[in-house]
Amino acid sequence: MKFFYLSTISDENGNFQIHEKECPNLPDALDRDYLGPFNNGKEALRRALSLNENASLCDTCCEKKSKLSLIKLKEL
Repeated sequence: MKFFYLSTISDENGNFQIHEKECPNLPDALDRDYLGPFNNGKEALRRALSLNENASLCDTCCEKKSKLSLIKLKEL
């Protein structure tokens, strides 16, 4: 399991990004809320959407991994 956080500062599109604890784009401690431990970004997104309807996954730490997982499943 990984630890996920929700940014309290919106990006240029008005979205509040979800980041893994190790993400280089993780905001400072005062600019994020702890979401909890999850297996992947999609699970964290489900939780975050209940808190903020403008939550989205970070392209750096969440999106690529989710897309790669889907590609691998399609190959099987």
